[in-house]
Amino acid sequence: MTGSFVARKDLDSEMTVVRNEFEANESNPGSVLFRELQSVAYDWSAVGRSTIGNRSDIENVPIDHLQAFYRTWYQPDNAVLLVAGKFDEARTLGWIQQAFGKIPAPKRTLPKSWTVEPPQTGERSFAVRRKGDYQMLMLGYKAPSTLHPDAPALEVLNGILGDTPNGRLYKSLVAPGKAATAFAFERPGPTPGLTMAGAVVKKGEPIEPARDALLATIERFADIPPSAEEVARFQRNYANELEKTLNDAERVGVQLSEAIALGDWRMFFYERDAVAKVTPQDVTAVARRYLRPTNRVLGHFIPTDEVDRVVVGDAPAADKVLANYTAKAAVKAGEDFAATPDNVNRRTQLETIGGLKVALLPKQTRGQTVAVRLQLHWGDETSLFNTRMTDRLTREMLMRGTSQYTREQLADEWQKLKIKGDLYGFETTRDNLPAAMRLVGHVLREASFPQAEFDQLKKQTAVWIEAQRSDPSAVAHRAREVYFSHYKKGDPRAAMTLDEEQAALDAVTLADVKAFHDKFYGASHGELAVVGDFDPVEVKKVTADVFGNWAGKTPYTRIPNINFDIAPTAQRIDTPDKENAMYTAAMNLTMRTDDPDYPAVMMASYILGQGGLKSRLTDRLRQKDGLSYGVGSWTWVDDLDRYGNLGIYAIGAPQNMAKVDAAVRQELALAADKGFTAEEIADARKGMLELAAQERSQDGQLAARWTARRYLDRDFGWDKGYEAKLAALTPEQVSAAFRKAVDPARLAVFIAADQAKAGATP
Repeated sequence: MTGSFVARKDLDSEMTVVRNEFEANESNPGSVLFRELQSVAYDWSAVGRSTIGNRSDIENVPIDHLQAFYRTWYQPDNAVLLVAGKFDEARTLGWIQQAFGKIPAPKRTLPKSWTVEPPQTGERSFAVRRKGDYQMLMLGYKAPSTLHPDAPALEVLNGILGDTPNGRLYKSLVAPGKAATAFAFERPGPTPGLTMAGAVVKKGEPIEPARDALLATIERFADIPPSAEEVARFQRNYANELEKTLNDAERVGVQLSEAIALGDWRMFFYERDAVAKVTPQDVTAVARRYLRPTNRVLGHFIPTDEVDRVVVGDAPAADKVLANYTAKAAVKAGEDFAATPDNVNRRTQLETIGGLKVALLPKQTRGQTVAVRLQLHWGDETSLFNTRMTDRLTREMLMRGTSQYTREQLADEWQKLKIKGDLYGFETTRDNLPAAMRLVGHVLREASFPQAEFDQLKKQTAVWIEAQRSDPSAVAHRAREVYFSHYKKGDPRAAMTLDEEQAALDAVTLADVKAFHDKFYGASHGELAVVGDFDPVEVKKVTADVFGNWAGKTPYTRIPNINFDIAPTAQRIDTPDKENAMYTAAMNLTMRTDDPDYPAVMMASYILGQGGLKSRLTDRLRQKDGLSYGVGSWTWVDDLDRYGNLGIYAIGAPQNMAKVDAAVRQELALAADKGFTAEEIADARKGMLELAAQERSQDGQLAARWTARRYLDRDFGWDKGYEAKLAALTPEQVSAAFRKAVDPARLAVFIAADQAKAGATP
């Protein structure tokens, strides 16, 4: 905390990494628009300046400024240490005292800000003209601190505006086709901030109808006060999210740290209870107070004789806000479940119900939560030919209406049952699980496919396709996927170009979607896993009722993955006017998960690039060379076919892509030539085994693993054997397996970058 050198040599390498992060944001229209909105909204406050700074700030900051900043702010009187989760309190406090108690109290006094932003004197507007694939509108209104009495009502206001599909912006912009998406949110903090709203409009379509509808919906909000149902819906959704947060130690830790930044950890619970007390009249009042044209940042400047200024009042200190506040009790904790393969097997009931292979693992959980994962299989290589887009649209139409519910009603039912997730993977609570499973079954079986929703979905999908055309990351990854796809066009395994996706989208009709659902959907083949707090007898009955008699009309035959011989290549795709560039590379592997070399290859991949900041690629490209903000690798191997692939990715500046490529090739060659060290093997073994245990301790992950194991007729004995093999690996075995599987000369490389910038001197 107080002993870092903040050395010049570290700045030299880290500067380019931070600059790469800046460049990544510069390639995102939403990020650029928000940065500009901040700067236009504020005249004097530091809130108007982007935290990361300008390019020149990043490139030219003197080391003594960083050192002075460090000495001023990185001190114990300006820090909070928060520990959340399962731990021994006494031992942990002892460790904290040992590590931090010896740090002396600072002698300096923290500087205080004296700048107060004056009221805005009129509408403000700006335009950003840059390369992009869609149009976006963004509104900002000055709003008070999270500590201000108006903050809870403003949070409810944004929920009423921004919800999908029940929000006012959705109904006024998206439903009638004026925009592809709409949103509203607030920027919370201890100082005054912004309440935000906006919309995305397809490129080439008129922006005026969306702009007019956006402004009318927001600035006339108070003229159509919110109903009690609108307020209650947000409060219910908000309470559900907080309940899920309190059941997750990591989320609790993050949320409490945000509350601490406001002045006191109890602000988390104060805000919870304050939101629950908000009335429709409160929401109307804050809408009338802040959502006014003279407090707006958007459109062009309009002269006015009358100056209408909005004054944001001072907020009380946290101790005054909490003076008479008593928090509610926390939720009940769950059991101490040993997430070992043997215990997972011992506690799990394996069943076959209808066409489903079922795994049920009941256990006590914090907040009585339960996770459900469902896989359904249908069709074969012939019957699914030329149906990829139809399949996609059918799946996305399911939650847009059924024989009993409109889309809005279905969204409400989803929230009432505390369902978080989608039809194939969700979490809920013990009391709501039976009804949630019946609702999921109803949606899967009785989707109504409304024409208006289908038209809207096609428009949204078209916008999504267009948005990928110049994004470096999307362009590079799709180029790789298309190059590696040697299946004939129309094959369900074949990758599609953007033009092919658009053509397929244009061709699909609502009749095609209905026919696909009728022909393929059913539970004749599938897997279901339930993990958490539930009654197994009840779940078996519900599963039999919902899925037991639901047979598909089309036979299912697994479609195999075929390992093609992919020639090496080096492709460079131009993405003009993009500050960021994307590098991705891959090669196929001839391997299956039951091969003797599989554990060793996975450990080699972990060391190479899957192990986070300790991996070779990250250490080389980020820590040492400062070429990439985000870099890593993956290895995927099929369970049933001798097919897999190794891939690498890195983001960076266009002018650095040649260096990125050279560094990746050097690291691959070094691994193949010299192998891996005993220290790397020990670190990887520890990391991989800890990650496996951590994933088994998360109910959603455990349920997903059970569906995969049931499909393969395996149990967690396979995991136990795999982890035992990992634990026994030697450097010689890992090195030999990597050399056998990976030939650096077979690497296929794809770089998406502004080629004019790529030719510049780094």
